[in-house]
Amino acid sequence: MAIDTYELKRSFTRCPHSLTGQWVWLPPDSKQKGSDKRVTDSLPIWQVDAFANAPFTGNPAAVCLLPQYPSDQWMQNVAAEMNLAETAFVVPTDDAEVFHLRWFTPAIEVDLCGHATIAAAHVLFQQNKVGTDAVIRFQTRSGELACRAVSNPTASLDQSSSNSGEVWIAVDFPVTASINRVEDSVCAQLQAALGVPAIEVRKTIYDIMVVLRDAASIRSLTPNLHLLAQIDTRGVMVTAPGDIEGVDFVSRFFAPQSGIDEDPVTGSAHCCLAPYWGQRLGKSVLAGYQASPRGGTVYCEVVGDRVKLSGHAVTVMSGQLLVAPE
Repeated sequence: MAIDTYELKRSFTRCPHSLTGQWVWLPPDSKQKGSDKRVTDSLPIWQVDAFANAPFTGNPAAVCLLPQYPSDQWMQNVAAEMNLAETAFVVPTDDAEVFHLRWFTPAIEVDLCGHATIAAAHVLFQQNKVGTDAVIRFQTRSGELACRAVSNPTASLDQSSSNSGEVWIAVDFPVTASINRVEDSVCAQLQAALGVPAIEVRKTIYDIMVVLRDAASIRSLTPNLHLLAQIDTRGVMVTAPGDIEGVDFVSRFFAPQSGIDEDPVTGSAHCCLAPYWGQRLGKSVLAGYQASPRGGTVYCEVVGDRVKLSGHAVTVMSGQLLVAPE
């Protein structure tokens, strides 16, 4: 079949409202007068691997920059379409370094998400929406979250990144306290779903934490997701002491109740895991490895009732949403 290369080239154009300036495909009839609404209404969106040392590792999140918030249903539809663990929606304020931030799984809106916060900050830095020496302050359901680009994973949020070398993003989260008062019926459900004995079971306002004997038990775990989904909680994290040098603890996170069978790397879970293991190990600076198939490392520093989580982020995709907000 012959291809008219001139017509093919004409079918691509630069999207005038694209923050990235990339070329987009336009069918021939979309260039007719009055037919380009989906281009002028397009919104930039990125897919970012957070807590990742390389592309295709860590936890992917979508990040959508909006001039203002549309309907909740529209954002939920976009999150379902992206079909990632979380999609972050970012809206600016009158302050250049302050943004509103909300997180949606494919099924629900959540109160806190660590990896999508890292991803959102990464996009704002990468797209020069803020300088790399700035402190981004996200206004969220869980209060204000401060983010900064830093030169090492345990750097204070008072220290900015250097212009050379690796750059990490550090986020200041509230500690998520856990208690060991879990109902016997829930413990029985967990035993049936996980199929391994628990050393300790604790719960937070969001999740349930199950401590297992060793890291090998974490890595080999194959839970019954149908039974796990029947437990009334956002998700279930399993954890054990680290088994490799430089890693203090390992974990995995399952949340079929929230539309996520297994989350690759869960920043918000480390708001509970870091203070728990910090107390057990007598340390304030720790490294946690989430042993999901993708895997990822979360560096943690517990400071009073706050925990600073740091990680790399890598942009793997950028594009345009061609469906106007409602």
